[in-house]
Amino acid sequence: MTTLTLTAPPALTPLLARGALFSPLKRRPRPDAHVPPTRLVLPDVRIDLARLTTYERVCGFATGADALPVTYPHVLGFPLAMRIMASRSFPLPLLGLVHTSIEITQRQPLAASETYELGVRVAGLEPHHRGTQACVVTEARVDGTLVWESRSAYLARHRTAGEPTSTPPPEPGDSTPLPVRAEWRLGGDVGRRYGSASGDRNPIHLHPLTARLFGFPRAIAHGMWTVARCLAEQGPQDAVRLRADFKAPVLLPGTVTYAADGPAFELRGTDSGRLHLTGDLRPIR
Repeated sequence: MTTLTLTAPPALTPLLARGALFSPLKRRPRPDAHVPPTRLVLPDVRIDLARLTTYERVCGFATGADALPVTYPHVLGFPLAMRIMASRSFPLPLLGLVHTSIEITQRQPLAASETYELGVRVAGLEPHHRGTQACVVTEARVDGTLVWESRSAYLARHRTAGEPTSTPPPEPGDSTPLPVRAEWRLGGDVGRRYGSASGDRNPIHLHPLTARLFGFPRAIAHGMWTVARCLAEQGPQDAVRLRADFKAPVLLPGTVTYAADGPAFELRGTDSGRLHLTGDLRPIR
């Protein structure tokens, strides 16, 4: 794998256009396809406090604290991930990609006043019972020390042959709901507001018409918004490990219930009881 150092974050709008252009050429990806052998690095990243405040407000975090939300480095690294996933050499179509899970390890509280080095790479592809998914790894370092890392799975849905090879095991809470802590009424603009704060303007999140092009009846909330909104209920975090699985899309507008018990949390449809998100947040030494 080669390392390419950038001087500035890539512009997201041209990347989305490039990804849309190449997407029709990638309709039947294979799990054994090659992934781009490049690690993108962006040094000397400083936090834009105005943008951070917008993100905190959209996700329900308290504003003004020096510690970054656990999920915020994902936003910082997203332009690098987009540059890789929008390239012609990335084997999955960018349009319609669905974020299915994320694992985050935060080794220490991250200060908004700190300077970071970000690195992003694709670890590989694997078969999924609904298609093929890619694992995207994002890392944040301070003075060369790894302080935060994540592994995100992005799914390209397509027909598969044979038995599913990556069906996830049942999660705690699939059958027995956790104690409800809050209920949220979500407006139809949640996807657009989070897209503006994060830069993730995937059409499935923005408008019912563009979402229908990819098989959704209405626009859906970003998976990273749902997990961030849940974490906002738990307050600032120190050294932690987070696992979140996005079980079913949250249609917008809609009403959901947040539930938690110990390290486990989840998000369900208020009326249907449908499980949208399961998560686990634990301290680490």
